[in-house]
Amino acid sequence: MDRAHALGHHLAERGVHVVSGGALGVDGAAHRGALAGRGTTTVVLGSGLDVLYPVRHAPLFCEILAQRGTLAGMLPDGTAPRAGTFPQRNQLIAALADVVIVVEADVRSGSLSTAAAARRFGRVVAAWPGSRGCERLLAAGAAVVESCGDAELALAGTPRRPESGASGAIDPIAKQVQDAIANGAVGIDEIVRRTGLTVRVVLRALPMIERMQ
Repeated sequence: MDRAHALGHHLAERGVHVVSGGALGVDGAAHRGALAGRGTTTVVLGSGLDVLYPVRHAPLFCEILAQRGTLAGMLPDGTAPRAGTFPQRNQLIAALADVVIVVEADVRSGSLSTAAAARRFGRVVAAWPGSRGCERLLAAGAAVVESCGDAELALAGTPRRPESGASGAIDPIAKQVQDAIANGAVGIDEIVRRTGLTVRVVLRALPMIERMQ
């Protein structure tokens, strides 16, 4: 949440319009950061515009409107939020964005659906290393954001990419993972147990293995 707030604050100060989903946690932190940076921000709701959700964020949404921000959505008035409305919401977030930055995500996080939609729309996708979902995005080629400067690079069209192994040689870590799979390891947890590597390292190695095959 601190990272999301810092990014929202820094970018809003520089005239960047911050878009997020209004949810508790990282979303709310990004919106509050934008307000603290005296900028504008858009909340994309997974409900009708007259059904403020989460209810705890109703005061935040009112503050956003008072500071020339926006509430947006695709659903008719009176529509209550439910599981199926949030993937729709995430697609709209991706469509409105120039760059989608995932600050934290588990492997089943809705943020990953936003990132997937962003890729379909040709947007830049970036992730902050450290959580399993973000490591999966980085392994699939997302840009790296570990500072406000990295976010600016992504917006400028020159995103920082994860460091890769030396060309022309098999990366030794990828070889460890490949050997574990060849010896019967099934699934990330089993590969981690057999190799002693972290989940983060294993996820980054998997695309290298696919390219070697």
